[in-house]
Amino acid sequence: MPPETRPASSFAIEVPGTLLARARAGDRAAFEQVYRWFERPVFTLALRICGDREEASEVLQDTMLKVIDRIRDFRGDCPFWGWLRQIAVNEALMRVRRVRSHPDGLDLDAHEPADDLQPPPPAAADAALLQRALAGLPASTRSVLWLYHAEGYTHEEIAALMERTASFSKSQLARGTRRLRALLEPETRTDREPVHA
Repeated sequence: MPPETRPASSFAIEVPGTLLARARAGDRAAFEQVYRWFERPVFTLALRICGDREEASEVLQDTMLKVIDRIRDFRGDCPFWGWLRQIAVNEALMRVRRVRSHPDGLDLDAHEPADDLQPPPPAAADAALLQRALAGLPASTRSVLWLYHAEGYTHEEIAALMERTASFSKSQLARGTRRLRALLEPETRTDREPVHA
């Protein structure tokens, strides 16, 4: 996905250089402010990827602990929010990878209809409905959908993050989008279009 078409990330919060300098110097109040600013975006991302509030809370805590431990390593060659987001994504995907030994992901099909690459339907604007629908997907599929559509990662980036191939990411996106549509708009299905996870 070209940078100009990427969605605006909820992480795109500009952090003043003075606040970062204070945090890097170990100022507890500065860390608390950074935590408050990023608590919601990190939790939301973790919830969408992990599908579980308890797991999302743990990802939030682990992410912020790593930010505290590594903030002195932040060199400023990218936005701070992008650096923090990468830590959050890695923490969430680490939890997804832990369950990889179980069947995880929708069946892959080399012949996916092109319309399955379109974004989810407008009903996805309802956050509660979207969360319930995403929770009905396997963890890997849910992760690919969220990283691609909401966070703007490319298939190659997702493949690297998930230690899979770009083909895996593309197939999960196509199948997952179809399944998500079915979960969000069940009244549009016909008897000839059964929904299978």
